[in-house]
Amino acid sequence: MFIGREDELSFLEEKYQSNQGELVVIYGRRRVGKTETIRKFCEGKTHVFYTCVECPDEQQLRNFSIRMLQTGMPAANYIKSFSDWEQAFRSILEVPGSKKKILVIDEFPYMVKGNSSIPSILQKLWDEVLKSSNIMVILCGSAMAFMEKEILAEKNPLYGRATGILKIKEMNFYDAIRFVPNYSAEEKIITYAILGGIPHYLKQFNDQLPLYENIQKNILTRGSILYSEVEFLLRQELRETATYNVVIEAIALGNTKLNDIYQKTQIEKTKLSAYLKNLIDLGIILREFSMDDKIKEQANVQRGLYRVNDNFFKFWYAFVFPNMSELEAGDAKGVFKYVVEPELDNFTSYAFEDVCKEYLRVKNRKEELPFYFSKIGRWWNKTDELDILAIDHAKKNYILGECKYKKSTFSLSDLKNMQRKINLKNDVHKLYYWVFSKSGFTEDIRNVAGEENAVLISLDEIVE
Repeated sequence: MFIGREDELSFLEEKYQSNQGELVVIYGRRRVGKTETIRKFCEGKTHVFYTCVECPDEQQLRNFSIRMLQTGMPAANYIKSFSDWEQAFRSILEVPGSKKKILVIDEFPYMVKGNSSIPSILQKLWDEVLKSSNIMVILCGSAMAFMEKEILAEKNPLYGRATGILKIKEMNFYDAIRFVPNYSAEEKIITYAILGGIPHYLKQFNDQLPLYENIQKNILTRGSILYSEVEFLLRQELRETATYNVVIEAIALGNTKLNDIYQKTQIEKTKLSAYLKNLIDLGIILREFSMDDKIKEQANVQRGLYRVNDNFFKFWYAFVFPNMSELEAGDAKGVFKYVVEPELDNFTSYAFEDVCKEYLRVKNRKEELPFYFSKIGRWWNKTDELDILAIDHAKKNYILGECKYKKSTFSLSDLKNMQRKINLKNDVHKLYYWVFSKSGFTEDIRNVAGEENAVLISLDEIVE
């Protein structure tokens, strides 16, 4: 069953319906669902889908030729393989069918690595023939650094030819939880906190089984797909994986400032900055700023907080990586009971903030909030912090949000504590308080929520 990706499919369909040739570049990290999305788009359309493999150029050309000739084009009666890449690419024009023809080249970087002249050949053919033909070419790749720094770079012959560039990102919370419809609201949030919005990971969980069993069986058990997933991905994208392991683990364990990461890893600061940049480029970590930080402050390398942006990476480095010896010995049950389970609420609380922000974004798009906000994020100073701060363009309306993922209920005193954090003049600014609580709310806050301009949101309301 295919889930989500409505925006991506709509984008591709728009390109397909155009009256010109289309050259679309699609990329994104491995497992994010690029191939499945493209295959869904191609259903019912005249298309050729070719997946590149790492092999010598001659073998790649033979493999590609076989796939093209399988379409029933006249050339199949006379040849078994094209003599060169220009002929091979040009053959898309000979594929039978009256509607727009689609050529998908998946894992395109493998083709280019085998023959560096491929972009030049495609560029020449595009300029001379394909751009004015009823053709749609889709170049897809998982090697993020290669796609951004080589294929999309100004130095590449294909630069400026693409009619569309689509970076496939993780699914949002609401699409992700469609993979586990039978779970409770709390279980859905925990699942998202662990797996994020990666379809391949979400497919590993069976919502007919208890959540703890899925965690033990599919993540903590040696030989399971997700057990070694992080190491596999890092090896695909990066060298010096041992060093990157140290850096990511340091951040996952709560070292968020540059100096804290340095103290924990003891990696020389200029090198550390380079490692952090590479991880940011891959979407594994992000550098976060308080909502009131100006551009000048953001340029300061000492400012900002680093956090693991990928939920599964965060879980893996928090619970799998430090306990590898026990897990290698086969004690998945023990690691879950004594290491994971006691910390699961605290771990989930960080992702819960993202879930609450997504809830507000959905409300914002539907114009179901008191005002339309143009910015949303976290806010902090030296003494206080807010989980959510949303501001309109004129900076006159503010939503102050608190996300409490704890066993205790949210009380009136909690609200009062939240209200004191930002002192703004109410005659100039309008303040709205949105409180999200796992364990509900005390009677005293329920009684005064309206007059305090506070909205109280439960887990069931978030998930519904």
